[in-house]
Amino acid sequence: MSVTVPQILGILNVTPDSFSDGGSYAETAAAVEHGALLFEQGATIIDVGGESTRPGADRVDPEEERRRILPVIRELSDRRIPVSVDTVNARTAAESITAGAVIVNDVSGGLADPAMAEVVGDAGVHFVAMHWRGGTDVDARYGHVVAEVRDELKRRVAELAVAGVDPSRVILDPGLGFAKNAEHNWQLLRGLGDLASLGHGILVGASRKRFLGGVVTEGATVLDRDLPTAVVSALSAQAGAWAVRVHDVPSTRVALDTWAAWQNGGVDAENRS
Repeated sequence: MSVTVPQILGILNVTPDSFSDGGSYAETAAAVEHGALLFEQGATIIDVGGESTRPGADRVDPEEERRRILPVIRELSDRRIPVSVDTVNARTAAESITAGAVIVNDVSGGLADPAMAEVVGDAGVHFVAMHWRGGTDVDARYGHVVAEVRDELKRRVAELAVAGVDPSRVILDPGLGFAKNAEHNWQLLRGLGDLASLGHGILVGASRKRFLGGVVTEGATVLDRDLPTAVVSALSAQAGAWAVRVHDVPSTRVALDTWAAWQNGGVDAENRS
């Protein structure tokens, strides 16, 4: 039986201050061309965001966020490239859906803006609900991180359902690096199977994050984390992940296709999900 290869969400930060590529694609034309390149390289969805979530990042006015991302979403959608929008703001999500976004990716799981659930529920789009106890600056405490994250995600799905979001359209993200230290992150990766048992697709967002710096040589740059990102992507596929969210698409595309070839006894690109 052939395996299904996870989706690849190619990260497109239309920001001046994201931690690894801030400013590179702040202009609409550059952002659109980079998004198109990521798609050509093997991303199946382009995840467009206009506000950095790196430690210490300043909050962005929602109007400025929309100014940054809406033209990019429209242009990519016009090119028939699937787009998700990375936002915690309900109005931004609504206008992004109108512009063509088919997924809303909310790092707060809908907690930051009470109107988010209604927007997503009414539109009928897929919703990525990340586990949230706070941002990347928060130092949370856990007794058993996998069990606690699993229970909190399960409860969040139930809350979203009450608010009108179809549970079958909810994708879960364990929130690596958000109120979690390196040990928590690795434990959550090892526990992806437990999270997947909730019956929802799992999105893994490990790309270039600080905890991966522990497996590269001392003095390595953020870009040197692309190799461990690709390895984590393949291991996430093995654990049943629905998708991985990455900056460097080519390395992860090769890693996932290699995993699929291993599983299938030969390369079978038709089984990309």
